[in-house]
Amino acid sequence: MITGSEIRKKFLDFFAERGHTVVPSSSLVPYNDQTLLFTNAGMVQFKDVFLGLEQKPFQRAVTAQRCLRAGGKHNDLETVGRTARHQTFFEMLGNFSFGDYFKADAIRYAWEFLTVTLGLDKEKLYVTVYDQDEEARELWQSLTGIEPSRIFGIGGKDNFWSMGDTGPCGPCSEIFVDRGEKYCCQAEVCAIGHCDCDRWMEIWNLVFMQYNRDEAGNLTPLPKPSIDTGMGLERITSVLQEVDSNYDTDLLKGLIQAVEELCGKPYSPGPAGFPFRVIADHARACSFLIADGVMPSNEGRGYVLRRILRRAARFGRALGLEEPFLYKLAPSAQRSLGEAAPELTRQMETVRKILRAEEERFADTLQYGLAVAAEMIKKLLSAKEKFFKREDAFLLYDTYGFPLDLTKDIAEEYGLSVDTEGFNRAMEEQRARARAARQKADTWEETVNMAQLFSGLPVSVFHGYEQNSVKGKALALFCGGQLVEEISGECRGYIALDRTVFYAEGGGQAADQGAIRTKNALLQISDALKLANGVVLHKFTLEEGSVRLGEEAEALIDTQRRRDIERNHTATHLLHKALRSRLGEHLHQAGSQVLPERLRFDFTHFAPLSVADLAALEEEINEQIMADLPVSAQAMRLEEAKQSGALAFFDGKYGENVRVVALGDYSRELCGGTHCHAAGQIGSVKLLSEAGIGVGIRRIEAVTGRFALRYYRENEETLEKISHILKTEPAALLKKTEALQSENKALAKELEKLKMQQTKDKIEVLSAARVKMAGIPVLLAEVEAGDMEALRRTMDLLWERQQGVILLAAKAEDKVNIMVKVSGEGQKAGLHAGNLAKEAAAACGGGGGGKADMAQAGGKNAEKIPEALAAAGLVIKRILCE
Repeated sequence: MITGSEIRKKFLDFFAERGHTVVPSSSLVPYNDQTLLFTNAGMVQFKDVFLGLEQKPFQRAVTAQRCLRAGGKHNDLETVGRTARHQTFFEMLGNFSFGDYFKADAIRYAWEFLTVTLGLDKEKLYVTVYDQDEEARELWQSLTGIEPSRIFGIGGKDNFWSMGDTGPCGPCSEIFVDRGEKYCCQAEVCAIGHCDCDRWMEIWNLVFMQYNRDEAGNLTPLPKPSIDTGMGLERITSVLQEVDSNYDTDLLKGLIQAVEELCGKPYSPGPAGFPFRVIADHARACSFLIADGVMPSNEGRGYVLRRILRRAARFGRALGLEEPFLYKLAPSAQRSLGEAAPELTRQMETVRKILRAEEERFADTLQYGLAVAAEMIKKLLSAKEKFFKREDAFLLYDTYGFPLDLTKDIAEEYGLSVDTEGFNRAMEEQRARARAARQKADTWEETVNMAQLFSGLPVSVFHGYEQNSVKGKALALFCGGQLVEEISGECRGYIALDRTVFYAEGGGQAADQGAIRTKNALLQISDALKLANGVVLHKFTLEEGSVRLGEEAEALIDTQRRRDIERNHTATHLLHKALRSRLGEHLHQAGSQVLPERLRFDFTHFAPLSVADLAALEEEINEQIMADLPVSAQAMRLEEAKQSGALAFFDGKYGENVRVVALGDYSRELCGGTHCHAAGQIGSVKLLSEAGIGVGIRRIEAVTGRFALRYYRENEETLEKISHILKTEPAALLKKTEALQSENKALAKELEKLKMQQTKDKIEVLSAARVKMAGIPVLLAEVEAGDMEALRRTMDLLWERQQGVILLAAKAEDKVNIMVKVSGEGQKAGLHAGNLAKEAAAACGGGGGGKADMAQAGGKNAEKIPEALAAAGLVIKRILCE
């Protein structure tokens, strides 16, 4: 039997032999693309190529791309385990042509691979085409000999593909395999285009990108049509292995078996096996998401990861798995892809720890949440309701961490539906407090539009590694929302030069600021951004004069600001290396921010760093600075860089050629940022803080150079002021502080003794104020107590002296606290603490109550306390004396 790994290799080899470059799978996190949560198709890493914003050194490519569909437009989360062919995580095999071959070769390659290389029966293959694409229909017949009766014309909803509302698009052609009548849905018409049953399995989609759609919806032929294809590895494997489901293939069967071993129960293909299939899929999804740098959180990608993980954990409980178990499945997830998953292999320890920590965190609330959900369902069923209310679904999410999917799964088991729209409205109301987070995406959208506007410009040549200024020409001017020939007057916008020294924000490093001068104009530059096509835009405010297109301009950066940034960037590399040296190779960068005044470094680790750890880190970094390690940058091929031991950034997307920044033999990283020429230029590094920012993610903040000097100076000034106040020298501050602390403790003890004596004296006075009614001691009194706990302590002291009936009232800021206790003897006589508390509270404009022996209440008007005591007294007198 052919294995899934063998099919993957055959696919890659087949297209490599036909001139395609084998491109490794990109991350599940799309690079520099805020429009997608996850990589959901093979073409995602080539998106900018199809848009004409990026060029590759090849025109043909083939990939086995890891994909995730669990959020946004493509979301298979709720269908996982219910059908034979859906997963959140899967591999997509794809071949691509960037303006090289088109329909004929795409069809020929697909048919040859399926029928010759894989040996599928031609008579079992069927094809769909866009119903207006007669060219594709004719090519299928002439190139493959397939019978016309097995070619179906389908409308644009399913067979016309678009990247977005505008941009590249075109018809597509899908290849189906007939799996036989036993998989038929028994519908009135069981056929392609009429049903979506398991008999007719779509295995390959060929997209013919031949048009560009404008904002008016008009289609214009592309000068260089392209090909984008996708075939699910798990699906084609199920066909070749002749099994009923993707979950029965060798790609997922190992995970199913691992779940069986953990829970001690056998798997069955039907409904009873649903939890097994969910867990198998979700374990793979979670493992690879974490390996690609996604961490559990309550926003964006991290929230999707949390949803998937918690859904799997809940189905684990259905199989009797009460303890965390997903981390035990990570090795099986790695084996399901084998050599195609080096990232997961390298980060296995990290992945397992994060999975376990997140599942343990969820377990703390799951038990209580399930009990609350069960009570909600009980009430709904007893009231014969059919809908889970939005408030209940949101409470489970907000308080117990239940994603909506999990609530829907639980509700479905009892035949209930969930008010999804209402839940989403509640979510939106909550998100309204964090709208600022969306500004990043808005900025990116602006960048995308700008990229289209500036698409015809050459790549900006960057001279900023060696120079602080450079002369170039103004190639484009953008002001007032449009491209213009000239700028003058009060104008803000963007200017593009053919050459620049301004570093555009990227890799965590802040953009340069400075100025651009022409013969008669001055532009202040506040930001710089690099478009996908390599054009650098300088955000300007025109201070004086005017600028025309083609005019010579000199770009000058703020050199002091750049030097500050360089110190922090080079220090970040030293910090990264020192952390890995001291804490372990599992540690990886999870984000960074390099500003002029400070640096921030996020990394994967599972425990807080001790004071000793931080001191050792700081010492190691400063030792490298004092050693004045040389800083060098070298361009080399990616594979060569990896073999040299260079570390890659957590979300990096690299071409064939990369830049490696080295600090002597101490550190090597792939980096496009600007750096000091030697470590000694950093001056010194001071670590300011270390804290956790998420499950398995820590953050260190630090300062360098003149900002470190400022930090030391400010602390020194603070010490001088404290020394002056305490009338001692800075060197003697510790001794002086310890002496004051001892003195304060002694005074605090003395004060406590005085307070206790004062309280006892008050208790004596209060006890003497008791009166007897029908032989039962009664005390009604106003006392001093700042809160209910203080009132309780006074009550306890009085109760120890003598029991009976005690009602105490105390002013607490602008409110009234009331407490009542009634002995057994008083209760027998008809007194009830709850009733007395309620009566007294009512007199103060409040309410409350409680049990017969003890109660507490609150009032709103402290001036009414005497009336409250009198009202309670009348009740007691009436019951005991009348």
